[in-house]
Amino acid sequence: MAKPQSDTERRKQISVRGIAELDDVNEIKKTFNRHLHYTLVKDRNVATSRDYYFALAHTVKDHLVSRWIRTQQYYYEKDPKRVYYLSLEFYMGRSLQNTMINVGIQTSVDEALYQLGLDIEELEELEEDAGLGNGGLGRLAACFLDSMATLGIPAYGYGIRYEYGIFAQKIVNGEQQEEPDDWLRYGNPWEKARPEYMLPVNFYGNVIDTPQGKKWVNTQVVFALPYDNPIPGYQNNVVNTLRLWSAKSPVDFNLKFFNDGDYIQAVLDRNLAENISRVLYPNDNFFEGKELRLKQEYFMCAATLQDIIRRFKSANFGDREPTRTNFELLPEKVAIQLNDTHPSLAIPELMRVLVDIEGLPWEKAWKITVNTCAYTNHTVLPEALERWPTSMLGSILPRHLEIIYHINFLHLKDVEKKWPGDFDRMRRMSLIEEDGEKRVNMASLSIVGSHAVNGVARIHSEIIKSSLFKDFYELTPEKFQNKTNGITPRRWLLLCNPGLSDLICDKIGEDWIVHLDQLQLIKKWAKDANFQRSVMKVKQENKLRLAQILEKDYGIKVNPASMFDIQVKRIHEYKRQLLNAMHIITLYNRIKKNPSAKFTPRTIMIGGKAAPGYYTAKKIIKLINMVGNVVNNDPIVGDKLKVVYLENYRVTLAEKIIPATDLSEQISTAGTEASGTGNMKFQLNGALTIGTLDGANVEMAEEMGLDNIFIFGMTVDEVEELKRKGYNAYDYYNSNPELKQVVDQIQNGFFTPGNPDEFKDLADILLKYDRFYLLADYEAYIKKQEEVSATYDNQSKWLEMAINNIGSAGKFSSDRAIIDYCKDIWGVKPNYEKLPNPSVPRELALKDN
Repeated sequence: MAKPQSDTERRKQISVRGIAELDDVNEIKKTFNRHLHYTLVKDRNVATSRDYYFALAHTVKDHLVSRWIRTQQYYYEKDPKRVYYLSLEFYMGRSLQNTMINVGIQTSVDEALYQLGLDIEELEELEEDAGLGNGGLGRLAACFLDSMATLGIPAYGYGIRYEYGIFAQKIVNGEQQEEPDDWLRYGNPWEKARPEYMLPVNFYGNVIDTPQGKKWVNTQVVFALPYDNPIPGYQNNVVNTLRLWSAKSPVDFNLKFFNDGDYIQAVLDRNLAENISRVLYPNDNFFEGKELRLKQEYFMCAATLQDIIRRFKSANFGDREPTRTNFELLPEKVAIQLNDTHPSLAIPELMRVLVDIEGLPWEKAWKITVNTCAYTNHTVLPEALERWPTSMLGSILPRHLEIIYHINFLHLKDVEKKWPGDFDRMRRMSLIEEDGEKRVNMASLSIVGSHAVNGVARIHSEIIKSSLFKDFYELTPEKFQNKTNGITPRRWLLLCNPGLSDLICDKIGEDWIVHLDQLQLIKKWAKDANFQRSVMKVKQENKLRLAQILEKDYGIKVNPASMFDIQVKRIHEYKRQLLNAMHIITLYNRIKKNPSAKFTPRTIMIGGKAAPGYYTAKKIIKLINMVGNVVNNDPIVGDKLKVVYLENYRVTLAEKIIPATDLSEQISTAGTEASGTGNMKFQLNGALTIGTLDGANVEMAEEMGLDNIFIFGMTVDEVEELKRKGYNAYDYYNSNPELKQVVDQIQNGFFTPGNPDEFKDLADILLKYDRFYLLADYEAYIKKQEEVSATYDNQSKWLEMAINNIGSAGKFSSDRAIIDYCKDIWGVKPNYEKLPNPSVPRELALKDN
């Protein structure tokens, strides 16, 4: 089998996509050496590979800076409506290669590094992932930023600059261990600190009545220091901003500390305030009311709203501070999108600013707030919804709790007006839940305080209307919308799969990079033997490359001709990695029972992180690894079946795995996955999907047709019917001998002979406490997997389906999703005109924008 091309070799063959090479290679070399010398204070005698990476990053960033300044000047001059995307997670991954592609300098940089005798792939591998997210929600935010910049939308991301991102996962003796992700230890060349825009954020204290109204006093102050990160659009000279806040302690000390001799302790105590931005909370879709998390949420919202209002006032009035700002213009100039409920405190905070500080009457302030804010829901799991105890809110944010109570009072009056005397409905719809500990339901607050509420796939949006938020939908049906998620084709095809990108460009040109729906044009070659061979060659090269990584990093030699069957996502019971493990055990048992029978070789890879406190998820990881130990070391199995647990799954690893995948596992219980975006990335890269009719799988199946996807299992309605009549796992266990054998092996320690009780609790979940109906879907899943194997054996058929998958991916571009948000929620228009290429800025930026 041919040796795969390196990334560098492939890049040499890729033309600069329709862009004349404006950047002189010699200029890049000169800039690189200048940064090595003046920025890093090194010469080539003492410089390390990491120094070279930083010199390269600064060189590439130089191409952004003029564009960045000019973009912000353009927004200041035009004063368009601005979009603010508030998210506690932005899972950005690496920036270097993405920036080179979007600015159009990749070929020049490749050549310059080659002439300098440096390996660009080696330098790219030294960049730390910006892992400021757990998974889908944070990665969606990153894709949306890319699309907003590419569409020329005046948009800003706002979040927290966590010192420690999502933990690094180590697998030791089959078990997950967490290590801190100190991603900033070498510094971050892409960010720019803006201490001149540091803002105060208040906590604790109490509320007093004054002649001017309510006043929040005696607070503890923490400062929010902004760090700006450039977000380049695709070859349109637009560079938007992601602003991340870092917590800083107040600089002043009470003089008494000097007198008491407690000066050292006073300095040390300052660190407590700075803990707010220290670490990202791992997400297991189970809400825990941690005080630090509440502080993080308010910290981000309070700093962001101050920034938004400063910019709004500045754009309207320049340096003149008017006697009264016309805040009724706010919804015409500002759109605030809440990415899940984490930023929902923006609603009471905006009310506090408008009423307490700006002196607006409540009714006017409420109308402005509702018309400015919109809310995206990301989960239907009730246990994942945020519900903050009123005792905690009252202590940390006393004024906000008062505001929430008043919002609830007026909201319940509206409910009573529509349904007089329906006290049960009023109880259900109250923002304050009073069964047990008194709590504020943040999803309900987000719905009441927003003019638009959207789910992230059509089936998910229907579920929130028909069950999760049914009462609210009946009160204000006009608020509810669907906005199916999408992914950026720049990172998830152009960057990660240049071989396939080149092949597509050769067939249909390059417009698909910003108009993904044009991929449908390649469907006409789905049955073309030559095109199929070209697609297969690219896939095989990607598989060979991944096989080399697996051998180097995991010491596992896999068969690149086998089917690469992959499930990568957070480990959670509803995502059903355990069902995948049961299929592996079934295949193993079949091989052992009849070693000479025909078998389609598979390499099954599972990757993902379990939240540190999620016992069951961590047990599932251990089971997969223990099953893998048995399978991989059984000489009878040989090359027919291999199991690999992909340690420390993250964006950078996804960029290598997804292009090499044959089969994508999207097997959540119908009605539990809001959308998924991994499913879209696999589809775009020519993998076939085995999945349930859940999340975006439903719309994927519609786009490509059921004959191009492997759908199995219960539908949402069938799951609900099973719930109603009662689910007895033993019915399935006793009626299917293969299933019984699998569960017994898990239960009796077959894979852990030294500890036969190791997985008894997993077997107990399967048989007694399973909310996700694995045994009910097992038989359908196994049968569909047999169909997968038979199809894979017919490579011409498989490749035809793969090409139809790629050609049907157009709907799932984040560009399309953002255009939908613009049209239906934000009231802004994309700007397809390219900004002028500023070799130097005309003048210094007029204002921070």
